[in-house]
Amino acid sequence: MSRFALVVISAAATGLLTGCAASIRNAVPVGHAESVKIAGSGKVRGWGDVEIPDMEQLAAVRFGQIKQRRPELLANKKAQISYLAISGGGADGAFGAGFLNGWTAAGNRPQFEVVTGVSTGALIAPFAFLGRRYDYRLTEFYTKFSTDDLITKQVLVGLLGGSSLSDTKPLAKLIAKYITMAVLKEIASQHESGRRLLVGTTNADQERPVVWDLGRIATQRNRKALRLFRRVLLASTALPGLFPPVYVKVTDTDGKIYEEMHIDGGVTDNTFLLPPHLQMAKLDRTNKVRWRRKLYVIANAKTTPMRKVVKATTFDIASRSIDTLIRQQLKGDLLKLYLRAKENKIAYQLADIPATFDAQSKEPFDRVYMKKLYDLGYQAARNGYKWKSIPPDL
Repeated sequence: MSRFALVVISAAATGLLTGCAASIRNAVPVGHAESVKIAGSGKVRGWGDVEIPDMEQLAAVRFGQIKQRRPELLANKKAQISYLAISGGGADGAFGAGFLNGWTAAGNRPQFEVVTGVSTGALIAPFAFLGRRYDYRLTEFYTKFSTDDLITKQVLVGLLGGSSLSDTKPLAKLIAKYITMAVLKEIASQHESGRRLLVGTTNADQERPVVWDLGRIATQRNRKALRLFRRVLLASTALPGLFPPVYVKVTDTDGKIYEEMHIDGGVTDNTFLLPPHLQMAKLDRTNKVRWRRKLYVIANAKTTPMRKVVKATTFDIASRSIDTLIRQQLKGDLLKLYLRAKENKIAYQLADIPATFDAQSKEPFDRVYMKKLYDLGYQAARNGYKWKSIPPDL
């Protein structure tokens, strides 16, 4: 049984037994979700499932930044532009971390114009965005720590009406260790050059994906921005049931303060890149370029069906069903990415965990297992990975 599946089942059982014990919070009232904002932060996030109303304006700002800071890119009308999307996957993020570092060692890892991440991919994304100088932090994060370094178990609290079976204060401290003010300022500088760093969370109350512009948050260059940046990363990794949700304070037009509940971005979108309505060809005509684009997707999971003899027990059957559901959701998200890339004439390149990898994890974050997976990803990229040009089952 997968650890994530066990968590989901436990949480569901807990809900049936202790639903009335849940604490009351100051949630955003019905009908106010569109009007609330994070005070003093500007427009740093938006829904991931609707058309962005000011997309043309945002694109114009980005091209203006490129013109000012990187005029050589605009001068090269047929430049190669690379994007990176990193999926969720919990401890399996060790594959993506190792892959990126092996890609650096291979000597052909590009600088990405846009980097997106969800869940464990959100933890990887800032360092993938900043480039090879931060590879060592990925190595440390995914090979040095285990379950007890990331979470504090509180099973009894979770079963008696708490929000989770563990506390993530240790993980929050690690995020704070690696996401420093210096890192924030570097990300801000890259954002101001026209590059973009985006991560996804799920607004639990609204059942909708939220896309956060971490680069824009970083441009505020203050402690409040640093705290929000860190909380968004923590929220994106908040596996339902295992990790507690992250609350984000927002203000309504009447000045009242409420709390949004954010959980793992993979609940709604396991990986993402382009808004459905974005048309690259139109932007290119406006800016008089004919850039060649390539999307690299790192899926921190196996995308092929995995045969397993399922025991005829409630938990094993439920676990297998949830594992299958998660895999199918990822495959659907990979297909969406492919179709949007194809529509915009973006070459599609996918890397995923090979079905032949058969190591077993003994806990949610098994350091031995993660080291093996990290090494697998590293060697795969270091030796010249053969990217897949289409998503699974297509």
